[in-house]
Amino acid sequence: MKRSIARYLKGLRESASPHTVRAYARTLRDLGAYLDREDVPRPRDLTHRVLRGYLAELSGRGLKRSSIAQCLATVRSFTKWLARTDRAPADVGRALRTRSPRRPLPLHLAEDEVGRLVDVAKTPRDTALLETLYGGGLRVAECVGLDMDDLELDRGTALVRGKGARERIAPLGGGAVRALHAYIAVRPPTTDPRPVFLNQRGGRLTARSVHRIVSDCALRADVDPRITPHSLRHSFATHLLDRGADLREVQELLGHQNIATTQIYTHVSLERLKRVYETAHPRA
Repeated sequence: MKRSIARYLKGLRESASPHTVRAYARTLRDLGAYLDREDVPRPRDLTHRVLRGYLAELSGRGLKRSSIAQCLATVRSFTKWLARTDRAPADVGRALRTRSPRRPLPLHLAEDEVGRLVDVAKTPRDTALLETLYGGGLRVAECVGLDMDDLELDRGTALVRGKGARERIAPLGGGAVRALHAYIAVRPPTTDPRPVFLNQRGGRLTARSVHRIVSDCALRADVDPRITPHSLRHSFATHLLDRGADLREVQELLGHQNIATTQIYTHVSLERLKRVYETAHPRA
């Protein structure tokens, strides 16, 4: 079994990221140890019942549902490969199921809290950064990855490179456009003129630095200290839906490939409406 796992991981390295390979390797090493204890030495000896036992053991360790779901995805990918390469007579992991992990509602800010957050930014760069994250609903990697050539401030848009090398045109909003103009006017000289957002050394700002900037502003603005740059993206989507935007339109603005990913924000809006109802209705 160890030899099959090693061959599977070798092939995976050609198509997956190093992070994914490390995660899959960790799970499959753990599976291999379990199969050794259960005396399942060869792929053709693997059964659905054995794999169900492995999942039960994972549950017994107190792992979160999301972690078990990730392990399940790894196991199913491996068993599919075993069957496809004729190392096993059938894909015994195909029918494996586990309870879907509960997806927490995304943390977001109220509209006035976004305003307070922007107001306490220390520099024109930080103001432009926060306005761009919220105004365009950008992921932090998309924001720090922006180049000057990507901006079309006359049109109020930016070319954004999202997940999976997908590109989209993101509207930025008036606040972001004004803040970017103000920042660009005082943007320091740099040996690399491409990045929009620069650090103190003149290089491209990193995602880690953006997290620190947002955390610092959150403390000074007296908003939820748990917020992250992604919370501004959550706020962007939630406020659009609150003001009547169509779910498909929000999906396109966020660059989501699957509308199911966008639907989480309808639950956020519903929770807000429930609170309004409970506060305002006389018989709530």
